[in-house]
Amino acid sequence: MKKIFFIQMATTWLIIAVVIFDVMKRNSKIAMAAELFSLAVAMALVTKFWVLKRQNDDKVFMVNARDLSITWSDNPEYWSWLPLPNEKSNEVVVEAALLNQVCWLDVSGKFDTKDMSLGIKYEVVFVVKLEDTACGWDWAPVKLKLVMPSNSETPQEQSVSFEEYIGKQWIDIPAGEFILSKENVGEISFSLYEHEANMWRSGLIVKGVLIRPKH
Repeated sequence: MKKIFFIQMATTWLIIAVVIFDVMKRNSKIAMAAELFSLAVAMALVTKFWVLKRQNDDKVFMVNARDLSITWSDNPEYWSWLPLPNEKSNEVVVEAALLNQVCWLDVSGKFDTKDMSLGIKYEVVFVVKLEDTACGWDWAPVKLKLVMPSNSETPQEQSVSFEEYIGKQWIDIPAGEFILSKENVGEISFSLYEHEANMWRSGLIVKGVLIRPKH
């Protein structure tokens, strides 16, 4: 993607240089000034076009909570589903998963990277929030894992303390990152879990998982 982008930009600037050379051969200063002004406007528009095109190529992907695998999410004693307010009137209603109480926390999902851009560095983040009344998060940290297709790379794992996020707004908790290549295109898997403390937890709200370019 980057190589194609720079080739296109180089071609565009070459055309502009030829036009400038042609203008400079003319004798009329007024005509030259007018031509150069129009050219400057065109150059600005072309540059803006390529910058916007470059930004739009880097798509952000979202896996909603309903599309994740959440242990016991079908039991209202442990999890509830909350409709989130739409930012725009034409948006589809998205539901978040609210943790009522569990002692075995396990939220996982998968995503196929085939429609993503090669050569771009992506990060995988869980979008969550903890209610003011959330409890049980001081016993042990939560673990996050990212596994690439067919174990082409060593799984990325880390531990995060959720206690410091209680009562705050939506936060992005990174599970890992990767640079997409032909060798690792395929289905990635990610998880947020805690199985060892055997302590009850509550108050976690899971919105989903974002896979987005990391700049």
